[in-house]
Parts: sequence; C-alpha cells; structure tokens
Amino acid sequence: MTEVPEHFYTQSAVLPYRILDGRVEILLVSSRRKKRWVLPKGVVEAGLSAVDSAVKEAWEEAGLEGLATAHTVGTYRYEKWGGVCTVQVFPLQVERLSESWPESTRDRRWFAPQEAARRVQEPDLKRLMIRFAESLLVAGPD
Repeated sequence: MTEVPEHFYTQSAVLPYRILDGRVEILLVSSRRKKRWVLPKGVVEAGLSAVDSAVKEAWEEAGLEGLATAHTVGTYRYEKWGGVCTVQVFPLQVERLSESWPESTRDRRWFAPQEAARRVQEPDLKRLMIRFAESLLVAGPD
C-alpha cells in the first residue's frame, strides 16, 4: 500500500441545511460506491481555507450552492487509509441545487435531522448534526 501524505488526514465538510415550513432539513450525499450516506467532504486543498475547500466539495459532490460560514460547528473523526482523518464541519445554508454537477453519479437527499443522524456512521457526526439543528431552532437561521 502506498503511503498517504499526512495532510490527507486533515479534511473539511459542509453540513448542508435548509429550513422548510419551520423545520430544519439536512442534505446527505451517497458515498462514491453508494454504500452509505455522508456529508460532502474532502482533503483541505492547498491554497484554500478549510471552509472554501468544503464549499468546493459541496459543489463537486452534490451540486450545492449557498451561504457557508467560516465558524465550524464541530469536528468528527473517522478511519481511512490506515489512519484517522479529522474533519472540520461548516454549516452551508443551501440556496440552490444544480441539476448537473461533477459527481452527479452520487445520490443526494434531504432528511430530518434525527433521520440524517441515523443514516451516518460516525457517532461524533451524529451528535454534531442534532446539536446544530437544535441550535438553529432556538436561535433562528440568521
């Protein structure tokens, strides 16, 4: 197995959301092989901030456009490439879903926060999603 560069373990993701009829919804995308649901994420690219890299992944993996904030809502970890990746998560209020995007072989779907949390594997990500959705309902979207 080829050695993975250390910077591959530093990743960023968006937590795509919308508020529809007073309810928070979270958008998940299928993994490349469509075996599980995930957030759009990837290695933080050289020359981009973590949030800008995450926004780029949101477009490439899910055709999402919207307002992202530079304040992370948390981090989670998962195992890959024989190590542990740490993912910073940034909220993205979705404004537009494109009909075509670079990785349009992936599925994308809106879920209620509790259901989205059930669909992802990482325990820290599950908690982060629920906590974020609850904070939106308390504080409002802006």
